[in-house]
Amino acid sequence: MQDIASTSALSAPDAAKLAALRRMKALATGMLVLCLIVFLLARSFEASVPALAFVAAFTEAAMIGGLADWYAVVALFRRPLGLPIPHTAIIPSNQERIADNLGHFIEQNFLAPDPVSRKLREVDFAALVADWLAEPERAQSLSRFVARLVPQAVTAIEGSGLREFVAQRVTEQIEKVQVAPLAAELLTAFADERRHQRLLDEIVKVLARFLNDQEALDALRDRIRDELPSLAKLFRADAYLLKKIVLAAGALLDEVKADPDHPMRAEFDRFVEGFVEKLRTSKAYAKRAETLKRDFLARPELRDLAQDMWQGFRTFLEQDARSETSMIRTHMASLFVDIGRQLAADPAIRADMNAGFVVALSSFVESQKSGVSRFIADQVKGWDLGQLTQLIEINVGRDLQFIRFNGMLVGGLAGLALHVGELLIFGN
Repeated sequence: MQDIASTSALSAPDAAKLAALRRMKALATGMLVLCLIVFLLARSFEASVPALAFVAAFTEAAMIGGLADWYAVVALFRRPLGLPIPHTAIIPSNQERIADNLGHFIEQNFLAPDPVSRKLREVDFAALVADWLAEPERAQSLSRFVARLVPQAVTAIEGSGLREFVAQRVTEQIEKVQVAPLAAELLTAFADERRHQRLLDEIVKVLARFLNDQEALDALRDRIRDELPSLAKLFRADAYLLKKIVLAAGALLDEVKADPDHPMRAEFDRFVEGFVEKLRTSKAYAKRAETLKRDFLARPELRDLAQDMWQGFRTFLEQDARSETSMIRTHMASLFVDIGRQLAADPAIRADMNAGFVVALSSFVESQKSGVSRFIADQVKGWDLGQLTQLIEINVGRDLQFIRFNGMLVGGLAGLALHVGELLIFGN
């Protein structure tokens, strides 16, 4: 067999394999030469020592078997002795077919859905993600990366029309909401355990401040004076009436404030209950609420407010992303670490995530396996013939040399058996 390229261009593992191959080839060739020597010696002394005929028969057949298998092994990689013998140099002559079959074999057997899914299910992707996120330094790095993308993402949102789309969808959803029943439910929840009485307490406080406000009292006195006849004005009845009104109102407010069961509080309870019931059942109230909602949504001030809020939000994001002490990065890093820890502690979520990874990756492999097959085939087709032959021979040539040993052994035993059979049948 012709020698292989110099070891100078090989990696250390391949150089070691090449050295082992050469030793095995030398040993196989040495065994073949040894058989030749033993055969010649046996034939030379066979006349004086008849038993050597068995040795000669064995070594002769062993040489034939060894040479035949040497030819078979060499024919895989090159032409024996350089002779243009048909059906030799099998691997170099069939490079393209081998490449196509190799790619197809890998596609059908290694990238088939079942083996790919089984292999993917062996990997706990969620645990890997959890371990990665739970590391604070990695979470910090990820938060910095995400924060750098925030301004670009905001610009992309504005340019893509996504903001207008979202605003329109939100507005449409708000328009579908029935305001009156919703308000009724909110007021019912607010009135639970008479919490609406706090509102009455605030009203009482406002009225009490009004009764102690001199300017308000002067305005009320002027109003009373305007309504009195001239004779009453002469006797300053307005001051008397104002004093009585203020005293009576103050006393009433003090009573309401001090008594949780005051009749006015019960009246306020009935008022709230009646208002809530009208909101829930009255078509007139529902129509009025819907009109107010539409008028509110149509006001230009609302659009201007939304625009101002968006611009303020964008400015905050951009400034915070550039800041050394970014709040977004800090909270995002803490969030990533917490997600990692929560994920590590929740096997159910990890199982769901792993199932999702398996489905996604299996689908990806299924969609790309034809491309992988073509890539492998193209790579093999693009290899230099000498490189391809060398690569295969280095990796499997040492094992192929055992074929030569087996050929010599099997051939020798067959020759010995034939010699024994010849003696039994024909005698001397």
